[in-house]
Amino acid sequence: MQGDSTVIGLVAGGRQFPLLVAKGVKEHGHKLVVAGFTGHSNMEVAAYADVWKELKLGKLNKLIKYFKENGVSKVVMAGTIDKPKIMDVRHLDMRAIKLVFKRKDKGDAAILGALAAEFEAEGMPVAQAHELVPELLSPAGIMTRREPSEREWEDLRFAWKLGKELGRMDIGQCVVVREGIVAAVEALEGTDETIRRGCRYGGKECVVVKVFKPGQDVRVDLPSLGLDTLKIMIEGGASCLGYEAGKSLFFDRDDATRLADEAGMAIVGLRPEDI
Repeated sequence: MQGDSTVIGLVAGGRQFPLLVAKGVKEHGHKLVVAGFTGHSNMEVAAYADVWKELKLGKLNKLIKYFKENGVSKVVMAGTIDKPKIMDVRHLDMRAIKLVFKRKDKGDAAILGALAAEFEAEGMPVAQAHELVPELLSPAGIMTRREPSEREWEDLRFAWKLGKELGRMDIGQCVVVREGIVAAVEALEGTDETIRRGCRYGGKECVVVKVFKPGQDVRVDLPSLGLDTLKIMIEGGASCLGYEAGKSLFFDRDDATRLADEAGMAIVGLRPEDI
C-alpha cells in the first residue's frame, strides 16, 4: 500500500490496537479518517487523524455516510468493542438492527463479517490491519527463556484442538486448561475475563491458548494478545501462554516477553505441525 494515495477509514475501538494502526497508516503516508465511539474508543488515536469524528455506537448509517463524505477508499477495523452493548437494540439504528438481528448466527466472526460486507457494498473494501503494521503478526517458536514443560506441552496441544473445535462454532478464541482439564472457554466476556475465570477455577500453573477460528475473516478479527494479557496471567498464577503463530497479533512483544521471563513463564508461538 505504500506509495499510493489511499484514504483509510479507521473504525477505532479500545486499547492499543487502533493507535498502532493509526501510526502505521500515517507512516505509510496515507490520509487517515477516524471514527471513534463514545465510551469505547481509545481517544488518543484522534491525534493521528486527518479527519476525526466521535459517533455513538451502533449508528451504522452515520458511520458509512461519514466515511463516504471524506472519500474513504479502504476501511480498517481495530480495537475492542463491548459486544453486549452492540447487541442492545436501544443503541442501534435501523441499518444496524437489520445487520445484527436478521442473522441466525450472532457470533463475533459472523457479525464482523456482515459489517465488512456493508462497507464493501458501499464501495469501501475492508483491509487487513496487519497489512499496515506487519510487525504485529506473531512469530513462531519459543519466545521466552523458559521452554514449556512436558505437562504444559500436553495442555497446549489439548487446548489448541479444543480451541479449534470451539472456533468452528464461532464461540471464542481463548481456552484455559490445567492438566487436561478445561478451566474456562471464551464467550461473550472476552479474553481477559476468560483468563481471570480460568485461573480462579483452575488454580496455579494454568495454560492459556489463543487460536485463529477456522473460517474466521482475517480482515476483522485476528486473535490478539500483549502486555495486559501477561499481567492478567501473572496475577492469576498461569504458567504458559500459547498463540497461533502468523495468525495472531502480539502487541508490546518485547515488554511482554521480558515480563514473562521475570515471572518464569513460557510463551510459545504454535503452528499446526507443532500439534
